[in-house]
Amino acid sequence: MKQETKPKKKRSVNHELIEWGAILGVVGVLYFSGLHVPVIGNLQRVLLWTGLMSPDTEQKNDNFRKANYNIPLITLDGNDFELEEFKGKTIFLNFWATWCPPCIAEMPNIQALYESVENDTIQFVMVSLDEDHQKARSYLERKEYTFPVYFLNGRKPGTYDSSVVPTTYVISPSGEIVMERRGMANYNTSGFKEFLRSF
Repeated sequence: MKQETKPKKKRSVNHELIEWGAILGVVGVLYFSGLHVPVIGNLQRVLLWTGLMSPDTEQKNDNFRKANYNIPLITLDGNDFELEEFKGKTIFLNFWATWCPPCIAEMPNIQALYESVENDTIQFVMVSLDEDHQKARSYLERKEYTFPVYFLNGRKPGTYDSSVVPTTYVISPSGEIVMERRGMANYNTSGFKEFLRSF
C-alpha cells in the first residue's frame, strides 16, 4: 500500500507544478507583452458596472479650493494650450495614462458621458501622462475616443499634485474645485450628469 501511495503523491505534486508553471507562464506573457494593462482594465470595468465606484458629488462649500488654470498643456497636434481658455465654464479635468489599468477601465464611461453632456458650458480636459505621446494617440485612435486630450508640457501645479492615476477634478465656472476623485469611477450616471449641469 505504501508503494502505491508514493507514485500518486508524485503525480499530484507534478500536476500542481505544471498548473502553477502554466499560470506563471500566462502571467509572464501578459506582463512582458504589455497585454496585462487591457486585461486588468477590462476586469476593473466589471467593477464599475456594479455601480459601487461612483464619484462623490456632495458639495461641501467650506472645503472648496481655488482651481489653478496655469497648467502647461499641449494639444494632440502639439500646439500650446491654456486651461484659462475655459475659465467661466464647468471643466471635467482627468489625469490618465495608457499604462494605467483603472484609467483604461473608466475611459468608455467617460466617452459616453462626453457624448451625452457635450455642450458649450461643460468642457472636458483629458490630460495624458504618457511620455510617449504617439502611444497615447494610437490608443485613442484605436478606441475611437473623441473627447479632447492634451499632454502635460511641464510640471503639474501643486493644486493637482495627486500621485494617484487616474485623478479627476470638476472645476466650477466660478473657479473652484467642487469635486476631486482619486482612482477610477463611473461618471456616466444620471446623478453625475445633473451635478455637472448644476453649475
